[in-house]
Amino acid sequence: MPAAGRSSQSHTLPLCQIAQIGFVEGATGMNQKGPVPMSVNAKFRLVACIAGAMFALPGCQTTGTSGDAVTVLGGILGDLGGAAGQSGLTQYEIEAGLREALTVGTQRVASQLGQTDGYFGDPEIRIPLPGDLGELQDGLARVGLSGPLDDLQLRLNRGAEAAVPQARDLVIEAVRNITLEDALAILNGGDTAATDFLRGKTETSLRTALRPHLSNALQGAGAYSAMDRVATANGLGALSVRLREDLTDSAVNYGLDGLFHYVAAEEMRIREDPVARTTELLRKVFGAQTA
Repeated sequence: MPAAGRSSQSHTLPLCQIAQIGFVEGATGMNQKGPVPMSVNAKFRLVACIAGAMFALPGCQTTGTSGDAVTVLGGILGDLGGAAGQSGLTQYEIEAGLREALTVGTQRVASQLGQTDGYFGDPEIRIPLPGDLGELQDGLARVGLSGPLDDLQLRLNRGAEAAVPQARDLVIEAVRNITLEDALAILNGGDTAATDFLRGKTETSLRTALRPHLSNALQGAGAYSAMDRVATANGLGALSVRLREDLTDSAVNYGLDGLFHYVAAEEMRIREDPVARTTELLRKVFGAQTA
């Protein structure tokens, strides 16, 4: 029996409000001990999972009362999308803006590098012959006999240029899938902070994924057959297999180096030049940083 003069429900919260408290704590990464790290993607997955359950709880129907489930979910989502800094940008907007900058930058760079002389015509990123082949080229160049090796270097770079569309797709896929662990710090970081973060997290896997594409491109450019002729003519025929591996490694490593070099330059442009912010999202996110 309840005590006289006191309602049995005076300290009882409706189930919906209990759910709201628990879900907001989980979605905003808070508990009795303080903040608990949780990515924005994880938070949104949590909201998606609980939404249906909340609508099934008493007091959570859309009645216009304080238990309105729409209000509850709105509060949760508001916490997820709350301002991430003085700019007023939400965490979601910052993450989306960084991904857009990297995607737009990669697409621009791919259109530059994927054409004839994209690599070979650019001293900044021209791919050299590796190891023994490079040393042989340098030695023969001093006596004017490096023609076959110069042709091999040209074909090496042509192969890299031909593989740019595959490299572009792999990088953009990595941009979509990468977890931005501290988007605000990346946004407020150095001029190439997003590119540096992407490269640090994905470069090893990108090199592995790109290798078969570049191998096919080198084959198509005639680089392997040219390398075999050079090896045979210079007494290196027994090293042909290793030299082929070295040639492929050079194409992969220097090819990605060149791509990331210019993606970083594009990120810098987007951060510094309003004209380079070609989408509304880029203007909003990076414009807020320079306002």
